[in-house]
Amino acid sequence: MKLTVNLPQSAYDIHIGSGLLQKAGELLNLNRKVLIVTDEGVPPEYAAQVAAAAKTPTLVTIPQGEGSKQLPTYEKLLLTMLEAGFGRGDCVVAVGGGVVGDLAGFVAASFMRGVDFYNLPTTLLSQVDSSVGGKTAINLGHIKNIVGAFWQPKKVLIDTDTLKTLPPRQIASGMAEVIKMSLTSDAELFSMMEAGEEDYATLIARALQIKISVVEQDERESGLRKILNFGHTIGHGIESVGDGDFYHGECVAMGMLPMCGESVRARLLPVLTRWNLPTGCQMDANAVYAAMLHDKKAQSGKVTVVKVPTPGSFTLETVEPETLLPGIKELTGN
Repeated sequence: MKLTVNLPQSAYDIHIGSGLLQKAGELLNLNRKVLIVTDEGVPPEYAAQVAAAAKTPTLVTIPQGEGSKQLPTYEKLLLTMLEAGFGRGDCVVAVGGGVVGDLAGFVAASFMRGVDFYNLPTTLLSQVDSSVGGKTAINLGHIKNIVGAFWQPKKVLIDTDTLKTLPPRQIASGMAEVIKMSLTSDAELFSMMEAGEEDYATLIARALQIKISVVEQDERESGLRKILNFGHTIGHGIESVGDGDFYHGECVAMGMLPMCGESVRARLLPVLTRWNLPTGCQMDANAVYAAMLHDKKAQSGKVTVVKVPTPGSFTLETVEPETLLPGIKELTGN
């Protein structure tokens, strides 16, 4: 299956299917120097397949987790490219989840003012979320994704076979993003998930069609693309305070609940439960609130939030941050 992202300066294809890593040499231009970035949590044979297809591969395996999405690792990758004599005609390939994709994409965006980037996401979360849209970034201090650039990939390969090696919690985390996009933009997809649809290729493609449509209309998040932040405002606060206790998708799942109308929330709760996603957590509400205020989406003392009154629809509302505190308290039980 192939989807196409049509952007004015950088159209690219997304291939979805089984066994695509084995076809990397056919689908990607690897006849040059190739920096392959993966992490210790990714089965090593995935990156090895890409390296075997590259003319001059340089494989770097970084530690697993958000701790790698920082300036020291970013500098290490840039120095690796510099020392290996990479030029503007060479490329970077990410083989892994969102951390690897965000980091490698930012390296590609900034080395010699930009080289080709290929994204081969291996987690469900990265396949339906960060694989499309060109948002690359690293963390600074305790703030997620605060330093980065928009840099579109040349191509994305989504090999559904990689999901077979993922633990159930990782699958659930990715499914939170599918649920998120269905709620704002595709009532039929949400109904499919209520009915128990579990065909991953179908769910990934439906979710990506939503995100592609949004990105094509708003490449740099000046308007419509803000709907992709549904669940993220409070979710990022939970993620920051949790400091690794919860996966990103789990935080988004919780962050969606206060932003839904009562009837939507009643339908959403059993869907989250079916996918073993959390519907609350034990945290200090004021700490979550403070972390939320540090998020880059808070502007001029106010924050723009996405709310869902009915499945398949959304509203963008600019509100005083303190109006979100009751919802945070409900989630955190205090």
